[in-house]
Amino acid sequence: MEQQEKALVLLNMGGPDSIEAVEPFLYNLFSDRDLIQLPLGALLQKPFARLISYFRAKSVRENYRRIGGKSPLLHWSRLQAENTAAQLGDSWHGYVAMRYWNPRADEVVKQLKSDGILEATVLTLYPHYTGATTGSSIKDFKRAVAQNYPQLSCHYIEQWHDWSAYLDALADCVQQGLDSVPDDQREHLTLLFSAHALPQKFIDRGDPYQRHVEETVAGVMARIGGGEHQIGFQSRSGPVTWMSPDTLDLIAEAGEKQRALLVVPVSFVSDHIETLEEVDVEFRDHASEQGVPWFGRVPALNDRPLFITALQRLVERSIEP
Repeated sequence: MEQQEKALVLLNMGGPDSIEAVEPFLYNLFSDRDLIQLPLGALLQKPFARLISYFRAKSVRENYRRIGGKSPLLHWSRLQAENTAAQLGDSWHGYVAMRYWNPRADEVVKQLKSDGILEATVLTLYPHYTGATTGSSIKDFKRAVAQNYPQLSCHYIEQWHDWSAYLDALADCVQQGLDSVPDDQREHLTLLFSAHALPQKFIDRGDPYQRHVEETVAGVMARIGGGEHQIGFQSRSGPVTWMSPDTLDLIAEAGEKQRALLVVPVSFVSDHIETLEEVDVEFRDHASEQGVPWFGRVPALNDRPLFITALQRLVERSIEP
């Protein structure tokens, strides 16, 4: 009997594929009320988004120039989708749908229809659930399915922060980072887990994101045998109250205490602007200014075999009858 073709669709934020794409990418991002609720209500969200993206674009373009002029997020997400699908079996095909840049959900759903796919497992590449990222991406994909291909049968995987194989893969990255720490820095080393910040009001309303991050960190620390560690939150923007502590403040504190730092970007599963520019450039410069004696970062999961196997096993577990 002929096997039915299946799709693995990975959802991610997306990123500009050129310097010229930075401003429209920012506009798409700031237009999403699930992610950012700008003042004066939904009617003025898009005009405000247009204004903010215009003024933010110059500095953000410079950040992207420092990492080669575009986001590598699509490259890594496609590798993750293709490699995971290959491990799932010959009947599986990998796709990527981005929330704020190409390929968008509508385009991908139309491609699924054209390819004759009848079943799709849709997996968010955000391990820790929040309505601002996973919730928004899945809502957008469901809208695209309803409008373009309502016959498509979809199974959604919305959070996997405590999936054992994922924790194994992340712990392996951390161990590789630990192996790079100079001998004379090990006794006063702090592991600094850095997650993307959310406005505090999301957490106050019951969003599980912070708890999910903390449980991931606990799982990793148990696997590497414990040690001095902290959790900080990065990438704040805008005049609202954000989750704390700020990663930058923890770096300054490490300088005061003369602690070496190894940063673990815990909420990101591949290299992109937040790791390559914010951590590797901005945080490293800040650490130097604050007198941190040694600063390093663990490698990203990217297409590491342990991580691809973790995704494969996650999909297999989720579709078991």
